[in-house]
Amino acid sequence: MAEIVVVEPSIASTSNNNASDHNNNETNQFYRITSGHDYVPEPFDSEKLPVTLKSEIQRFLRVANLIDAQEPRVACLCRFHAFVVAHDLDRNSSGRGVRQFKTALLQRLEQDEEVTYRKRREKSDVREVRRVYRKYKDYVIKHGGESTLENRDALIKAGAIAAVLYEVSNSLTKAAGTQAHADNDVKRPEFYDFNILPLDQGGVHLAIMQLPEIKAAVAAVRNVQGITFIDEFTNHAPRFDLFDWLQHCFHFQKGNVANQREHLILLIANIHIRSNKPTNTSKLADGVLDELMKKFFKNYTEWCKFLEKKNSIRLPFLDPEAQQYKILYIGLYLLIWGEAANLRFMPECLAYIFHHMAHDLHSMLMGATILSAGESFMPAYGGGPESFLNDVVTPIYNVIQKEALKNQNGMTDYSTWRNYDDLNEFFWSPDCFQLGWPMDQNHDFFYVQSPEDLKSKKSKGWGLDKLKTDKRKENNDEETQLKEDDKSSAEEEKEKTWLGKTNFVEFRSFWHVFRSFDRMWAFLVLSLQAMIIMACHDLESPLQMLDTPVLEDIMSIFITSAVLKLVQAVLDIVFTWKARSTMDHTRARKYKLKAVIAMIWTIMLPIFYSKTRRKYTCYSPNYGSLFGEWCYSSYMLVVAFYLMSNAVNMILFSVPAIGRYIETSNSRISSLLSWWTQPRLYVGRGMQESQYSLLKYSLFWVLLLLSKLAFSYTFEIKPLIAPTRKIMRIGITKYDWHELFPKVKNNAGAIAAIWAPVIMVYFMDTQIWYSVFCAIFGGLYGILHHLGEIRTLGMMRSRFQDLPLAFMNSLIPHPSKTDKHLNRKSFLKDMFQKMSERQMRNGLVKFIVVWNEIIKSFREEDLISNREVELMKMPLSSELFTGLVRWPIFLLANQLPLALSIAKDFVGEDASLSKRIRRDVYMYITVKECYDSLKYILDLLVVGDLERRVISGIVDEIEDSIRRSTFIKEFNLSELVALHTKCIELVELLVAGNEEHYTKVVKVLQDILEIVTTDMMRNGSRTMDSINSYLQPEGCLQTYFDDVEPDPQLFASKLSIHFPLPNSDSLNEKINRFFLLLTVKDAAMDIPSNIDARRRISFFATSLFMDIPRAPKVRNMLSFSVLTPHLKEEVKFPIKELNESENYTSIGFYMQKIYPDNFENFLERMGVEKLEDLDDHGKEELRDWASFRGQTLSRTVRGMMYYQKALKLQAFLDRAEEDEILQGYDAIERGNDALSAQLDALADLKFTHVVSCQMFGSQKTSGDPQAKEIIDLMIRFPSLRVAYVEEREEVVDNKTKTIYSSVLVKAVNGFDQEIYRVKLPGSPNIGEGKPENQNHAIIFTRGEALQAIDMNQDNYLEEAIKMRNLLQEFLPRLGKCPKILGIREHIFTGSVSSLAWFMSYQETSFVTIGQRLLANPLRIRFHYGHPDLFDRIFHLTRGGISKASKTINLSEDIFAGYNTTLRRGHITYHEYIQVGKGRDVSLNQISKFEAKVANGNSEQILSRDIYRLGRRFDFFRMLSCYFTTVGFYFSSLISVIGIYVYLYGQLYLVLSGLENALLQEAKMHNIRSLETALASQSFIQLGLLTGLPMVMEIALERGFLNALKDFVLMQLQLAAVFFTFSLGTKTHYFGRTILHGGAKYRPTGRKVVVFHASFTENYRLYSRSHFMKGFELLLLLIVHDIIRRTYKNHMTYVLVTYAIWFLSLTWLFAPFLFNPSGFDWGKIVDDWKDWNKWIKQQGGIGIQQDKSWQSWWYDEQEHLRHSGWGSRVIEILLSLRFFIYQYGLVYHLDIAGTNKTVVVYVLSWVVILVIFLLIKVVNVGRHYLSDNHQLSFRFFKASLFLSVIATILALSYICQLSVNDLIVCCLAFLPTGWGLILVAQAFRPLIQGTVLWKFTRLFAQAYDFGMGIILFTPIACLAWLPIISAFQTRFLFNRAYSRRLQIQPILKAKKKHK
Repeated sequence: MAEIVVVEPSIASTSNNNASDHNNNETNQFYRITSGHDYVPEPFDSEKLPVTLKSEIQRFLRVANLIDAQEPRVACLCRFHAFVVAHDLDRNSSGRGVRQFKTALLQRLEQDEEVTYRKRREKSDVREVRRVYRKYKDYVIKHGGESTLENRDALIKAGAIAAVLYEVSNSLTKAAGTQAHADNDVKRPEFYDFNILPLDQGGVHLAIMQLPEIKAAVAAVRNVQGITFIDEFTNHAPRFDLFDWLQHCFHFQKGNVANQREHLILLIANIHIRSNKPTNTSKLADGVLDELMKKFFKNYTEWCKFLEKKNSIRLPFLDPEAQQYKILYIGLYLLIWGEAANLRFMPECLAYIFHHMAHDLHSMLMGATILSAGESFMPAYGGGPESFLNDVVTPIYNVIQKEALKNQNGMTDYSTWRNYDDLNEFFWSPDCFQLGWPMDQNHDFFYVQSPEDLKSKKSKGWGLDKLKTDKRKENNDEETQLKEDDKSSAEEEKEKTWLGKTNFVEFRSFWHVFRSFDRMWAFLVLSLQAMIIMACHDLESPLQMLDTPVLEDIMSIFITSAVLKLVQAVLDIVFTWKARSTMDHTRARKYKLKAVIAMIWTIMLPIFYSKTRRKYTCYSPNYGSLFGEWCYSSYMLVVAFYLMSNAVNMILFSVPAIGRYIETSNSRISSLLSWWTQPRLYVGRGMQESQYSLLKYSLFWVLLLLSKLAFSYTFEIKPLIAPTRKIMRIGITKYDWHELFPKVKNNAGAIAAIWAPVIMVYFMDTQIWYSVFCAIFGGLYGILHHLGEIRTLGMMRSRFQDLPLAFMNSLIPHPSKTDKHLNRKSFLKDMFQKMSERQMRNGLVKFIVVWNEIIKSFREEDLISNREVELMKMPLSSELFTGLVRWPIFLLANQLPLALSIAKDFVGEDASLSKRIRRDVYMYITVKECYDSLKYILDLLVVGDLERRVISGIVDEIEDSIRRSTFIKEFNLSELVALHTKCIELVELLVAGNEEHYTKVVKVLQDILEIVTTDMMRNGSRTMDSINSYLQPEGCLQTYFDDVEPDPQLFASKLSIHFPLPNSDSLNEKINRFFLLLTVKDAAMDIPSNIDARRRISFFATSLFMDIPRAPKVRNMLSFSVLTPHLKEEVKFPIKELNESENYTSIGFYMQKIYPDNFENFLERMGVEKLEDLDDHGKEELRDWASFRGQTLSRTVRGMMYYQKALKLQAFLDRAEEDEILQGYDAIERGNDALSAQLDALADLKFTHVVSCQMFGSQKTSGDPQAKEIIDLMIRFPSLRVAYVEEREEVVDNKTKTIYSSVLVKAVNGFDQEIYRVKLPGSPNIGEGKPENQNHAIIFTRGEALQAIDMNQDNYLEEAIKMRNLLQEFLPRLGKCPKILGIREHIFTGSVSSLAWFMSYQETSFVTIGQRLLANPLRIRFHYGHPDLFDRIFHLTRGGISKASKTINLSEDIFAGYNTTLRRGHITYHEYIQVGKGRDVSLNQISKFEAKVANGNSEQILSRDIYRLGRRFDFFRMLSCYFTTVGFYFSSLISVIGIYVYLYGQLYLVLSGLENALLQEAKMHNIRSLETALASQSFIQLGLLTGLPMVMEIALERGFLNALKDFVLMQLQLAAVFFTFSLGTKTHYFGRTILHGGAKYRPTGRKVVVFHASFTENYRLYSRSHFMKGFELLLLLIVHDIIRRTYKNHMTYVLVTYAIWFLSLTWLFAPFLFNPSGFDWGKIVDDWKDWNKWIKQQGGIGIQQDKSWQSWWYDEQEHLRHSGWGSRVIEILLSLRFFIYQYGLVYHLDIAGTNKTVVVYVLSWVVILVIFLLIKVVNVGRHYLSDNHQLSFRFFKASLFLSVIATILALSYICQLSVNDLIVCCLAFLPTGWGLILVAQAFRPLIQGTVLWKFTRLFAQAYDFGMGIILFTPIACLAWLPIISAFQTRFLFNRAYSRRLQIQPILKAKKKHK
């Protein structure tokens, strides 16, 4: 097989040189091969490779497949080289799948060897590889400077092949020996894989590298002149730059260096082009690096200032050196950040690392580091490859990981482990410098305390000492004893202490609400006390408050204030106790001092008040004074002194600038002033707003609080005073039960029952008032900012002529201003601003280009049909530059017929007719364009000389009569209709273009001529008269036609007309447009017909008139990236889900029914009439069509890539000349490859989209179809990048170790090509998944801004066009630069079901009117999830765009807003741009989402961020922060608790007999009015809170009547039921999470198919959150009604409590009302079977909760398993409420009579005990008798049953036990049983494993079964009535019916798709 050539072997001999002896046996198999004559090569799979080998060999296998057909021998050699590399990497084939891969590849090599050997063209394999390599290399060199689209892809492919062949050639050359080396002329290729910038020599000719700003940035980075040690490095790399120098000095990873090199070059280039000297772009501008330095190191310098450390950045005075130093410092920080992995969440930790490394860098640059000959620089932390990762990052990462493991998925207490914030805040203290550099890993910071350490610490000391003593006794050798002494001292030194929490401890307690917002609660409590005092004094005028006795009593509120401050001081000490080890001593002393002072005031104020009350000292002023006599007491003086401590705070509040200076200054005076009020922390300083902003939000809250307090005083407080006095005066001694506290005076229980609900409402209704003011102020703000100006198509048609001017003023760069001077657009100013005629024409042309591209995008998205495209597009022609505009046809629809109808019967002068037609601009335009178009067509069609002269003459006659204003007199306008008909016939023939219709065309022309000359011209045509006179024999006059020979039949000659007309696109377009103008009628008035298309066009038109910054040129705009996290969500809908199935409704079928018009447009676009006619390409297009209408990744990526399309379009318009624009954007892009390449370069320079597909690596390995779909997306969108985490196993020291890497890939040659690889210290998923996913990929983003886009979002071309305007908001304005830009969202999932509609409106109101108010005037907007834009550099130096600590940062997005605000970042909100967003559409999905958000808000309450915001904001911003974040959920919780308090208070009154006694003795009629007020308050909370802002926003954007209509429709479709049910979800999960924890991410799923949820599923999901609470409320109402019915009117009771009845029934039955097919009898039967199976199924290991009740029951209690005993005690106390029923009701039994002793209650427990024993006896009998003695067991149960019946009968006869008593007993004992179950669950750790626990489980199962039966029964009964099911379907899918959609076929699915 081997060829006899000088030492140049074939692959077989090469293998012997490269492989080990173990491999010789394998390679010898190449000699045992078959003939291979019939062998046909197939591509070897290059994608499914072992993870351990993939990155090293995949490129060789891919290249082999690419060249296999042309160069089979070289392809074989590439595969063999891949085999050799794989063998060298894993010689023992120990990696997963490696052995199988080697075997398969070896078999393929055996097959290829002989066949490819014969096809070799050169004498040896080495020469063969060289030949092919040179071919591809020459191609790269030859075509490297070309930019055609065809060559671009080929160039990339050739470069990739050349790079691989270079490696293969080198390998073969080394194996061949000396002669081959001598003959080798192969040089390293200069074309490598790149991301955006091809920085190698082979890429210098690409368009992006030709940009001057890129050249300047690259030159600056490559300027290494004068750098120390440069000679040592340049010998190894010819193109050595500053990043290479940093890599060699500090040992960063190669992939990290390459990534950050490109990152910094792009940043420098983008800032450089916006510099003040745009004329000189080849040299780096002076201020570019200064701007970057300021952005990158502002946080670092502030950190150094805070710690009073001198920063390590040292810059020389000389400019060239200073530029190098700046790039080195920025590059160093970027390299640290890029390799920091999870440390990126700890910005001050990175600042610490940079501080020391920058010091080392400065030492090197200054020559302080001296190296001897041959010595290389070694960083302080050690040398070696990847030493920065191993020696700096990994130790800190290990601490983070170990601490996170202690979390146990949120099950452990926060005080036992340190999260990201704790570890980062360690670096806020000067103590962090004790770590040293390199960091001392023996420091306590690196010590992580494990549970075993706690147990062993106690016994370790004594046991170890004893062991050492024994050893010393045994060994008398002196040397042994010395060794033992050394060992013991070393162990003592190693003894470490866990540092514990830093600055804050997240205790699970409701007290956090008070501690964080203590000023608000103090204000509310003191206001309540003051109002009660005022009401008690019966004040008739506010001035009476100044009376000294009244004022003194009101001032008693300061006693309460002192008590509250004492509580706050105690809470500060208790909650920070576990952080004491890291707390500053001054802070600890301050806490103690605060507690002492608060205690002194708490003692002093009551003493002075009680001793000096009503003892006044009076002062009489001069006679005639207005104030009269002044009197005061000693207590009032003490209060004045007490208030002096708040004087400083008032001054700081009134003048924000002073407060900001004091908090941010390090001066002694500032520290002293701020020491008492605020702890000295790095964040939360200087957050004050401007004086103007302070005035605005202060006014808002002053008005709100005045309204709230006035309402509370008038309707809640004052009406209760008189009844309270009466109750206190009435003495009641007789009770209806055994009163436990009979000696309590003044009927305190009754007063508490009456006042408690009122107080709950008082603390809750501020949230209601906020909603009212939100609607008012948000609505006014929207009106002032032109929101909703264009709401309908009619409005848009009326304003369409203004759109070009608005477009020019906002979206076209101003030609006379640089981008630095671009100000915000002022529309009124622009209306009067003079604009040159050329600018107007140019802007109009650009508007038409953009408009047509928008319409084209609508068609590509199948929103409109081909006909609608023709009606909406605007023609682009040279006429535009003459001022002639061809408006879209849909604006001109029906105008011509209307004009004809006016003219036909018009009587009057020409001027009147002209005025009437000109009154409607579009009518005049239509008439004129039709006239011009007819002339134009006739001029082209008629070519005969005579005919042309005839037409010209007639036209002259017509125009002459119009000029003379005699048109009406000379023409019969009634014949215009006939002329119109003939014109339509003519144009139809021209459009058809059929040569056979020539005679028809002639006839139509003759008819037109006859109509005009004969029928219309009253006096005849002079032109036709001339022809006729010429034809007469006696005619001898000279006429116009003397030089031609007239034909009696005009147009009849073959040479008269040119038909068919030339086939020209422009001509066809004009003819079609003329045809549409003639034929389009009223139907076009509703174009576009699609609702989404209408909405998008209307919003785009409206946004042009809003407050929007002027657009810069694309080249000068800010650059930005989009980052989209993706886990396992669907990329595209799978093929199997698109097809119909017997088991479920397919997604394809669903989409066709939901979007019927879109589907018709899709079929039209594909050129087929039926779905079955689609070919394979069409079926893939159908898959895309369906995926683009779901919540898929492909929809999101398509939407975000509109940014690139918009940038290319705008870049084209920025640079194109008039003639280029007239050719059209598409034509230029297709025909001018050089221009297209330049546009691509600009777009790539400004925009990057990175999708963080965390599972992409594992999906590729496992062959998951999603991996291929992601690759297809990259191929479809070449600028798309995918980042993923690769897990690879490596054998290190005979141990398998998992290596994690962040990898960035792009599509190259149809495959995913790795660009960068950055090794990680470990798994990145330490905390919450989504922020960790974002964090690992953020290093691959680019630009100065970053948009966070979620996987369920969409974008549109018309919105992407406005992105460069939005980015201008980051520029300074009024001295502030925003750090987060909020933009609005459109919810696109609200179009089908009522639930989706409700959710859509609720979400829309929050993301519009809600956030509008938050941003301005409240200045409190945070980051509420995507799609906000971040100032990227600001956030990458301050912890990223989210927080990731496990559980506490469950709502990770909002913490980015908290962090930004705490770090003095400014957040704004803008409504002139929007993106689409999908939401959940079924009740279960919505409930899971609400639960997740409620869990997140409960965790926020415990967080340090909320605490610091609440304490550091001024009073009014603190109120805004509370009521717009956690306060909403806490107020909702209070409202529900208020209902319970009211009902249990009323239950106490009726069971104890107090209410009856009070009514009889005092006739307290006021209580009824009080109850009515309480009930109406509950109704307000349920309806108004969620409804008013929503209605206001709908009214703004769609009109008041539409808003009213939608609101009524929503109520008819049970919107109140939905929002009330959501209230229960929020309160349940919010309260339970604060009390017990258990917050977790709840995947809601983004499936679009509407399905029926089984009864079992609904019960599992809502049993504890809604059903149990609903049954409790229902029981309270029933018991209350039964007891009080004997003495009170029933109708009054119903009127008072109707809202609570509504609430309870909603919580019980809403899931079934909103369940599709919930009343279908077939589904009901299936649900019953499933329910019985589930309730009886035994649980166990591996059995999921949806399969067994037992598994679900244990999972439902999971939050209690890890709850502390404090929370368990609270749970037990709350459970005691269920025992009230039994205690009260047993005394109302007939059998009890008048006995009110405690014996009755004890006997009731005896009855319960007997019941339990009977149940236990039955269970024991079943266990022992049911199997073998079935008959005996039945007799046994029958005897027990008869015994019970006999006992009841006996009691009824002897003790007067009635049937009513049995019912009351059930109502009494059922709650008791449930209470016992709850108590037993709380005591589970003590009783688990005992009989009690088994009995509890059995008892709970019986209760769940009973509740299920009660719920199921009414549903089953209603299912018998077919009308109920039809009614449910109608109200649930009313929007679908209103759109005439077919919803029934979807609902008939047999089962839900799994």
